[in-house]
Amino acid sequence: MERNIVYIALFAALIAALGLLPKITLTSGIPITAQSLGIMLCGTILGAKRGALAVLLFLGLVAIGLPLLAGGRGGLASFASPWAGFLFGFPVAAFVTGLVVEKWRGGNMAVVAAVGAIVGGIVVLYLIALVYYMVMTGTPLMGAISTVALPFIPGDLIKAVLAGVVTQAIWKARPDAVLSRS
Repeated sequence: MERNIVYIALFAALIAALGLLPKITLTSGIPITAQSLGIMLCGTILGAKRGALAVLLFLGLVAIGLPLLAGGRGGLASFASPWAGFLFGFPVAAFVTGLVVEKWRGGNMAVVAAVGAIVGGIVVLYLIALVYYMVMTGTPLMGAISTVALPFIPGDLIKAVLAGVVTQAIWKARPDAVLSRS
């Protein structure tokens, strides 16, 4: 129990720390950050439930006003922008990523974790973010895809591969630390 709490808090802090890396803001206003890598790692290493809890802890801290999002943003206003679909999708993305890694028992850990990160951290996350953006702005599907998804997918694919590599390295060094496989 205590180990789980420590891991959940540690990964919430990891997501926050990844927000400190310099962001690149596109003309759409959506920042490119490393925080989505943290979401992917929550799922690949902690598993579905603990990964989602780590993300929910992080989002709770953002909601109470801590400036943990890229660029030092925080507070409830962060959940009201057209881009907030990403925030709402983060816990679901971590959960699905973790579920893929938990259920897919065979194969190379780097591949399993990367595929899990792609399914949860890209496909599921972007589905939620796209729908939210379309509802909030009235933008049609193709316009939403070109604004919300296309500019970010290449970088997120790199993050998914990196999540796979990091997960495999931890798996080899300390298999007990990869809770998605315990």
